[in-house]
Amino acid sequence: PAGPGPGRAGDRFDRAMLVDVLAPDQIPSIDDPTFIPPGRAAWVADRAPVASVEFDGDARAYPLQIMTRHEIVNDVIAGRPVAVTYCPLCNSAIAFDRRVGERTLEFGVSGKLYASDLVMYDRQTGSLWLQLTGESIQGPLAGRTLEVLPAQILSFAQWRRDHPNGRVLSRPSAGSGSYQTNPYVGYDRQPGPYGSFFDRPVDGRLEPMERVAGVTIDGVVVAYPYRTLATDDRIGAINDTVAGRPVAVFWEAGVASALDTERIADGRDVGTSGVFLAQTEGRRLTFGIREGTIRDRETGSSWTIGGRAVSGSLAGTRLEPVPHVDAFWFAWQAFYPESEVYSEG
Repeated sequence: PAGPGPGRAGDRFDRAMLVDVLAPDQIPSIDDPTFIPPGRAAWVADRAPVASVEFDGDARAYPLQIMTRHEIVNDVIAGRPVAVTYCPLCNSAIAFDRRVGERTLEFGVSGKLYASDLVMYDRQTGSLWLQLTGESIQGPLAGRTLEVLPAQILSFAQWRRDHPNGRVLSRPSAGSGSYQTNPYVGYDRQPGPYGSFFDRPVDGRLEPMERVAGVTIDGVVVAYPYRTLATDDRIGAINDTVAGRPVAVFWEAGVASALDTERIADGRDVGTSGVFLAQTEGRRLTFGIREGTIRDRETGSSWTIGGRAVSGSLAGTRLEPVPHVDAFWFAWQAFYPESEVYSEG
């Protein structure tokens, strides 16, 4: 139901915002990932953030302590070729289908940034791709757009609660000790992004480093600030309609920032979001907070941040996830300057 449309970034591609930082593949992608059961991932703390991706019951967690050092994992989930990506400078974890037409692409880190965002390249054609929109901006595939797939940042504890039989990305054996530490210490406490990578004015509706959940449905673009989502100290829920579609946006505390302290598990609690179609079997649901949990008002069932009902008459039901992007405001507004900013009232 959601995702960037073809040609969006290409229509306003500004070469001055494309910056060479490193050599291609100096940040190495993971191209042959291996996975372990949650019980064997004792090195991932409960509060540590992971990127969660699931298809057809195949649920996988990609710890951000690995993703900050590799940025791209070329994977296959339930038979589907997927690229799971994370840009630390934008705090954006996004999954894509790696197929374009008849081709299945493999992605690497180009060493370039665009508006401080990761620029990927595919090894089949050498085309450059923007991580925040999934669009190719240069090369034989310029103008093509990857399909954005549902992905969510969760704490490891939140992910295990919803996926006790899921699998966790294993640390590459070389340099495994480094995966406990954050190479971007204090980054998200800065007043703005690194100026050498992003030298444009930022829309003043929000502070540059505010976290938002960004949603685009049928050309309608909305940013949900975390501070608005957090209607309670620990949990929040918003009911909205985007392009005529009923949407529920959840927020829950308990997730450490991957970009704060040297040891990621010690990072301050920044929480996380989930975005879902607010209906099941054609019935619209509305959500609120009661007794410290997210509950729908129609049945009183309680729901997790992952969109699963865990008690009540809807127990076992899962809401359909809407592909969304958790990112810093400066990054979201750079790619979606037309974005609305949700505010209550």
